[in-house]
Amino acid sequence: MSLRIVVCVKYVPDATGDRHFAEDLTTDRESVDGLLSELDEYAVEQALQIADSDEVDDAEITVLTVGPEDAKDALRKALSMGADKAVHVEDDDLHGTDALGTSYVLAKAIEKTGYDLVVCGMASTDGTMGVLPAMLAERLGVPQVTLLSEVSVADGKVTGRRDGDAATEQLEAQLPAVVSVTDQSGEARYPSFKGIMAAKKKPVESLDLDDLDIEAEEVGLEGAWTKVEDVAERPPRTAGTVVKDEGDGGKQLAGFLAERKFV
Repeated sequence: MSLRIVVCVKYVPDATGDRHFAEDLTTDRESVDGLLSELDEYAVEQALQIADSDEVDDAEITVLTVGPEDAKDALRKALSMGADKAVHVEDDDLHGTDALGTSYVLAKAIEKTGYDLVVCGMASTDGTMGVLPAMLAERLGVPQVTLLSEVSVADGKVTGRRDGDAATEQLEAQLPAVVSVTDQSGEARYPSFKGIMAAKKKPVESLDLDDLDIEAEEVGLEGAWTKVEDVAERPPRTAGTVVKDEGDGGKQLAGFLAERKFV
């Protein structure tokens, strides 16, 4: 079978950097380096494994992102891992778009690109909401099979395993469909030098809101259904408490935990 796979990825601030909010209470992306969300690397990896499987004769993997100019770095990382082409939706009016708006933009771009299977990570490492795959499936009007630790495609169906705390579920859906994969789905490959060089020649299509027939007021801060009302700096870390065991260390430790209602 032939398969058109679209992988949704996100360019996020480096979690090891010093992250802040901007004056309009959106994430300040100018003062910290960005990268491909680590959880989205698992989505790229699973798309590559599906494409390489015996059940798929011919596959094309498109990576898709919505973000500023620098978001192309996330696309290049995915292309260097082995994806075939990329689509970048960039528009100044997208600034401040929430998850609902992002799902709308992604759905429009996916419909324009064409797809049989959409693969997402379980969440982004900055917002960590984990709701976008479900929103995207609703927008596209297709089934969703989410939070999979194992996924495969055969005979026009996508099947997968979802591991919970108390049970494991086996799920399947007819294509076209949207799936999301967890960080337990398999370690993402490192781009090879050959892959990095090849990525420079792979096509990256740029789209804006006009290309997707989206009005500016439908997205961005103006069109957002959610917003941040107030923020406060995280308090600095204070020195810890050292318990010296002079025969009553256990009592001191128990008292410390009880005082803070940990026990």
